[in-house]
Amino acid sequence: MSVATLRSEPARDATPQTHGAASVTFARNDGATRLAGLYQRQPLRVLFPEVPAGEIPTAVLVTTSGGLVGGDRLDVSVAVGDGAEAMVFGQAAEKVYRSAGPTSRIAVALAVAGDGWLEWLPQETILFDGARLQRRTRIDVAPGARVLAGEILVFGRIAGGEQLGRGLLRDAWEVRRQGRLQWADALHLEDDIADVLADPACFDGATSYATVVHAGDDVAARLDLARALLARDESGLRTGATVVNGVLVARWLGRDAATLRRSFGNFWAAFRAAVGGRRDTLPRLWHV
Repeated sequence: MSVATLRSEPARDATPQTHGAASVTFARNDGATRLAGLYQRQPLRVLFPEVPAGEIPTAVLVTTSGGLVGGDRLDVSVAVGDGAEAMVFGQAAEKVYRSAGPTSRIAVALAVAGDGWLEWLPQETILFDGARLQRRTRIDVAPGARVLAGEILVFGRIAGGEQLGRGLLRDAWEVRRQGRLQWADALHLEDDIADVLADPACFDGATSYATVVHAGDDVAARLDLARALLARDESGLRTGATVVNGVLVARWLGRDAATLRRSFGNFWAAFRAAVGGRRDTLPRLWHV
């Protein structure tokens, strides 16, 4: 469904309006990464576009409903086998519409086996005023494996003059190594969100926020690279990078979502080239 509908006195823990699911597995066979498993349930679909020579296999997630209304749920899992490599990203920005009470939920599970490489490249998640969203991204990395994952949040339909003023956002991350928790983090905004976004000690008027997480062996050696890439950006965004318990985390805060997106994409392209030996470009579909 693409249009939010209002219901009287909705139950916050009601049965999901829509429960979409997508599960994708990649494995290395005969010297190349190949699709090894696929499950999909509406409104989630998975597409596999052709990629340029020398690029890694790519899966594109499509939410055919056009966005999430209160109570909708999406479950996504991606598994990359030993020595395999893949990129997964959304076809377009995910919209979370105003809710009359129920909370939408997104669960993402990423698992990479030894010597594997996975990129979880986000499009924006746009939170309409009054939206209620809980999202959990869990990453499990084996020794020798590497993951580059991220998310971009936009606080309102900024181009239309609407900002996120109320609702719920809980965006939680977990990174595990062989099942053992390495790093956990959560952003939680609820009720009077406008004041938190405006507060100079909090978001200082930012309308967009982004995170990149890099997990794998010898991540600390990549911190100088991450900081150098952020430092050369001249967009005026507030940025920073650090390493916590073997997990590299970079973040952006910006008052213009388009500017933040460009900075994020430039960082991603340069970082994947330096760390993963990939092309220093992003898929054409990501730019559409």
